[in-house]
Amino acid sequence: MLKQTLHHRRQQLATLINFPAILWSGNTNPRNFPANVYPFRASSHFLYFAGLPLQNAAIRLEGGKLELFIDNPTPSSALWHGQMPTRDEIAEQIGADTARPMAELESYLEDAATIPVQNAATWTQQTQLLNRWVLPQQPPQGNDLELAKAIISLRLTHDAGALIELRKAAAVTVAAHKAGIAATSKAKLEAEVRAAMEAVIIGENMTTSYNSIVTVHGEVLHNEHYHHPLQPGDLILADVGAETAMGWAADVTRTWPVSGKFSSTQRDIYDVVLAAHDACIAKIRPGVEYGDIHLLAATVIAEGLVDLGILQGNPADLVEMDAHALFFPHGIGHLLGLDVHDMEDLGDLAGYEEGRTRSDRFGLGYLRLNRLLRPGMLVTIEPGFYQVPAILNDPNVRSKYENIVNWQRLSEFTDVRGIRIEDDVLVTESGSEVLTDALPNQAIAIETIAN
Repeated sequence: MLKQTLHHRRQQLATLINFPAILWSGNTNPRNFPANVYPFRASSHFLYFAGLPLQNAAIRLEGGKLELFIDNPTPSSALWHGQMPTRDEIAEQIGADTARPMAELESYLEDAATIPVQNAATWTQQTQLLNRWVLPQQPPQGNDLELAKAIISLRLTHDAGALIELRKAAAVTVAAHKAGIAATSKAKLEAEVRAAMEAVIIGENMTTSYNSIVTVHGEVLHNEHYHHPLQPGDLILADVGAETAMGWAADVTRTWPVSGKFSSTQRDIYDVVLAAHDACIAKIRPGVEYGDIHLLAATVIAEGLVDLGILQGNPADLVEMDAHALFFPHGIGHLLGLDVHDMEDLGDLAGYEEGRTRSDRFGLGYLRLNRLLRPGMLVTIEPGFYQVPAILNDPNVRSKYENIVNWQRLSEFTDVRGIRIEDDVLVTESGSEVLTDALPNQAIAIETIAN
């Protein structure tokens, strides 16, 4: 299956470009001395065509053929790492047409395009070998740009091989979240809940696809601290996803009460976020603008906050003036695949249709995906409600929205720091499929698991 999938991908690439492409896998980064390294993660563009997380390797793609460049393991490596596959064995596994040592790569670089690897040692090597600047922070130009566009067009939608991996990641992520919810009643710190969740992922020989967020401070959008004690009135926001050994990711968020039961105010806000979540998923189908999905979430959240007396005014007008973004400042989601924010190493080149640029509006500036939905796309849907002090205590915000926010009413919801509900949604030919649907999101169902 792997060989056939990789063969098909490189044949597709050959129809889009008429020049050679060389993709590097990258290498490890030392933590403090050379032998103590961070876990290796191969470049996702390399993985898409090579299939295996090979370290310090490169592939050359041209005319549908794949040439592998990697060194054989040294004799001494068996002492420390056990018996490793040889270059020829790896080539056979991925269906490479030829296999050569890395030292020979320099002879096959003429007219080759590439994409920089997010690894300083590797992009330095790319720059030196290609004799031109290849930098992650520099937008691609010339054939590098054409290569990037070609790869984006392939990776925007997922083939059968990718979907097998993505479903595996989703299933393990669902199990991890159930374990985290169930473990909360006996946990004293956020770290214990995180441990229960990541134990499930590790037990399936996977890793996390990003640094886990498991926190009672859900208003901190990317909170990666786990030392806070769990108090009965707290909510836990857990944004945790698994990544398969082949590099494919899941990304799921659930929010639940430490006590096992939402307070009335927590339940009110939770149901507003869930209504936005459900409305967005119901609208997903080919041909729909993802930006419209975001605006739908914003509108449903605004409607819910008006009903609760927190916002005042017509919901459509409130969205137009970005009042919803006081509590929902980020985008509704992003692409998902070999990266948790798929292909964002290419900036908005992947996330935005050609000719589109990011808005400078407070309520739209963080939208990561602005494209027409197509069958085979996998996206996240993750509306939320947050009371971020840096936003709500800003004097300019207070002045601008003085008559829009009922600040007195808002003060009754102090036990709601942050709520987010996130699922992974595949765009199908006629609608959508929620790959993480096995994880409940109804408040009553969440409470049942927690108790």
